[in-house]
Amino acid sequence: MAPAGTTARDVQVAAAYFVGGLLLLAVSGGIHVLGLIEDAPRALLAGPLAVASAGIALRRLAPVAGLGLGLAGLLGDVALGGSLATILVFTQALYETCVYGPAWLWRWVLRVSVALTGVAAILGPLALGQWPGLGLAVVPVLVFVLPTITALTVRQYRDQAAADRARAEQTARLAELDRRQAVTAERNRMARELHDVIGNRLSAVAIHASALLSVKNLDPDTVERALRVIRENGVQGLAEMRQMVQLLRDPRGGVDADADSPTNARLAEAERLVAQVRDAGLAVEFAITGQPRPLPVSVDLAGYRILQESLANALKHGPGEARVAIAYEPDGVTLTVANPLPPGPTEGPRAGTGPSHDGSGHGLIGMRERADLLGGSFDAGPDGGTWRVHAYLPTREAER
Repeated sequence: MAPAGTTARDVQVAAAYFVGGLLLLAVSGGIHVLGLIEDAPRALLAGPLAVASAGIALRRLAPVAGLGLGLAGLLGDVALGGSLATILVFTQALYETCVYGPAWLWRWVLRVSVALTGVAAILGPLALGQWPGLGLAVVPVLVFVLPTITALTVRQYRDQAAADRARAEQTARLAELDRRQAVTAERNRMARELHDVIGNRLSAVAIHASALLSVKNLDPDTVERALRVIRENGVQGLAEMRQMVQLLRDPRGGVDADADSPTNARLAEAERLVAQVRDAGLAVEFAITGQPRPLPVSVDLAGYRILQESLANALKHGPGEARVAIAYEPDGVTLTVANPLPPGPTEGPRAGTGPSHDGSGHGLIGMRERADLLGGSFDAGPDGGTWRVHAYLPTREAER
């Protein structure tokens, strides 16, 4: 059903057509096409005109009834002799019905209009006895066919505009969904980055603080070493946090700060990282093969974070020793970190030293994501009696 405001406007439009038709009747009168009622007063022509105008008022509220009123007004007008005003109002009523009515209605109107045109084309020559009688077909073409075709064109453009609006709204919804997914993905990435930057440092601090609290009568040298490790990890953790906050505030400033910082996270600092882990109590065998060379920033950062997270996991979950190997290859760099599995179950969720059995699992996810973003590969899991982390980071992909 049409809204009340729309129906009121339709009534106003119909009233305007009726007033215009009355003015046309006053000027031109009837055209006396058929005149089934002889010498009908001109005033009677206002009746069919009013009925046809009422059909326009129902164009949206009841299109079928509107078409019926328009057709009734036309037939009544022809019976009274016919007038140009009512014929014009009927063509408008027919047009409005085809625009706002259901699809089956305009199809039916089009078929009937074409049929009337064909009948007129046949009966015209037969009635006049000559070919100029074909001109009779012009009347149904003007009164029925043209308004219908015009309405179909308008309806097609209207439906196309509605479809375009629907597609635009769908595109906007998809864009908003993509934006929300991007925000969620970025939040997850930032959470993993914070885990890598701060979690490892705090883990070392917590391990040494727990040792100081749990072991009694430690010699002063051991206490001093533990406190130095706690202080160093705390200071470097704050520095790395400061770099990340600066990067989030100003990406360009963050990059510059990272380049000038003594705590720059890059594979060239792998020996320093290994030394820190050794000071934390993990016995590390460290080996570099190939010729070390400057790496793309993305590869340097990803390699350092993977190495840092792997050593932190070995420190937290392993029995106290690990092997680290960095291989510089012509088209990439390979990182391998392995530590013996501690005594415990070999099956189930607590098997091995994977961080997921007593941690958040963000470490493995973050390492795999870093390798995938560079087009590399990552694998972590039990390998015989060891927990092995293996990552390959291509440099050619990162340089493109």
